[in-house]
Amino acid sequence: MPIAHPPLWMVLLAFVCALGPLVFFHELGHYLVARLFKVPAEIFSIGFGRELFGWTDKQGTRWKVAWLPLGGYVKFVGDMGPASAPAEEDSIPDELRDRAFQFKPVWQRFLIVLAGPMANFLLAIAIIAGFIAIYGAPSTPNRVVGTVPHSAAEKAGLKVGDRVISIAGRSTRNFEEVSQLASLYPDQDVGLEIERGGKTFDIDVHIGTQVIKDRFGQSYRIGLLGLPVPPRQFEPVPLRRVLPVAVERTVFLTRSMMEGLWQILTGRRSPKEIGGPIRIAKVAGEQASLGIEDFISLVALLSINLGFINLLPVPLLDGGHLFFYAVEAVRRRPLSAQALDWAFRGGLALILALLVFATFNDLGLWNQLERLIG
Repeated sequence: MPIAHPPLWMVLLAFVCALGPLVFFHELGHYLVARLFKVPAEIFSIGFGRELFGWTDKQGTRWKVAWLPLGGYVKFVGDMGPASAPAEEDSIPDELRDRAFQFKPVWQRFLIVLAGPMANFLLAIAIIAGFIAIYGAPSTPNRVVGTVPHSAAEKAGLKVGDRVISIAGRSTRNFEEVSQLASLYPDQDVGLEIERGGKTFDIDVHIGTQVIKDRFGQSYRIGLLGLPVPPRQFEPVPLRRVLPVAVERTVFLTRSMMEGLWQILTGRRSPKEIGGPIRIAKVAGEQASLGIEDFISLVALLSINLGFINLLPVPLLDGGHLFFYAVEAVRRRPLSAQALDWAFRGGLALILALLVFATFNDLGLWNQLERLIG
């Protein structure tokens, strides 16, 4: 039975408390590596639009918080605007020209831009490592304790005592990974590697589909293998293993996001699963209502998501800049100002279109439109 939704004030507060630190760490990554290469920053902004409050430090950087909390930026000397498009050379003061961002070697610009997403991944690793150090690594054995009648697992012939070694070529060391990987392949044929009686063999299974509702009444379409969940355990992790385990967990979650995005692009999953700021705010409020631990876990997941999305090769995003710098390194000269201008315009149009599409998903407008047309 769905539980009561959190009040609006909690949703808004949780959204700001979740996204604000993530944006700050992201931009701080850019800022610190730029300082390492002696690139001065003019503005360090959390949010967009009109400034709410801020201050100017001794280096002349304006640190500010703006009214629209949907991101942030660092504007370096040599940037035309928040998107880091290069400014005209004549607009850069002579005394700063040797330190301007656009005149730095391409490898330095590459590292400055890469530092933002990497800061988000490092933050996620730190959060996950903290949980593992305190509570241990959550784990359930990847051993079959039974099969659901008429399920994909029963039809594939899985038996009690079997161990699911891998799904679709990806190893599954515990039941969490079995469940998470199976959920990525609703109504699809995948290969399973099974261990039985000390021997391993491969089988094909058609993953089932289930539309589920979470505790807050939201619907999701996931793949279902049909294996009961073994008792969950928190396994103590030696201190020397905490960080490697946290890194492994972060890599696994990132790969799952990549797989999910690829399935949406190839039509195997519905684009209606794409969520925007409204859904993020809603989920943040829901997790905050469950407790600080659930909320911090969500922050770690959002940090990975933010780092991953920013690495996509879309102009205006960090990944788009990294792509242009890679092209520049190969060509040994930057792209023309006109080419960059058109690329940034196209990137802006794409991002705005995705934002509108995601907002329609968040508000359920596509479903209403389908009912009207139908």
